[in-house]
Amino acid sequence: MKKTAIITGGAGGLGRALAAQLQADGWFTAIIDLAGSTLDQVIANDQQAPYACDLSEPKDVKRICAQIIKDRPSIDLVIYNAGITQIGLFQDMPIETHRTVFDVNYFGAVLVAAEFLQEVRKSQGTHLAISSVAGFTPLYKRTAYAASKHALEGFFKSLRSEENDHGVTTLIAAPSFVATNIGNPENQKDGIARPGSATDGVDYMTATDAASVVLAGLKRKKSAIYVGRIAKLASLINRVSPSLFARIMERKIKNNS
Repeated sequence: MKKTAIITGGAGGLGRALAAQLQADGWFTAIIDLAGSTLDQVIANDQQAPYACDLSEPKDVKRICAQIIKDRPSIDLVIYNAGITQIGLFQDMPIETHRTVFDVNYFGAVLVAAEFLQEVRKSQGTHLAISSVAGFTPLYKRTAYAASKHALEGFFKSLRSEENDHGVTTLIAAPSFVATNIGNPENQKDGIARPGSATDGVDYMTATDAASVVLAGLKRKKSAIYVGRIAKLASLINRVSPSLFARIMERKIKNNS
């Protein structure tokens, strides 16, 4: 029987790449994403199944997670990949933007983790959170996004300590800029946009390359997976001198804005 991987935001660029590579490695992938044309492209077969869900709605999350548990013999891996970004200065942004970003990026992951907690314990499986370089550093014009990713990392690092005793592995991957929606932001109001749509990024990776790094880290059970050259450099520089990192980041991002 194939092991089951749950991927939130699994119908998008990085999610699709993760699903394809896991399927090639013999996994079954349960794809959770918003209802719509993107999820409609995920065809149910012996390798995958789509599940429409709004992660900002607790009742919807509970219903879909219960359905997946019913459908699958085990839950072996949960990848918390769903997310939205926010682009714009804090001075121009209403507080509702922060709430919207947190509802998806942070609370969406927490809700899913709560529903699958016991199942992952049963399989002694893995929680894998897709964070960002902005999860451990500042990022210009991304106050809400960076705050949500910092919160995500704090949650999963703490969950790791709690779940170790149950034989559960908890990993955090931190990509830098992954080019999944360049030039196609589909901006909502107040600066909220699709992930991977920013045009002010540095040293973009393809979704396929990013997924390969993430899954290589998964196989090695690396607690922190730095995805790409920029992520590795950011981690190093930020540890040595946070102020130096901030100056470099501001210069690069402002020049590309």
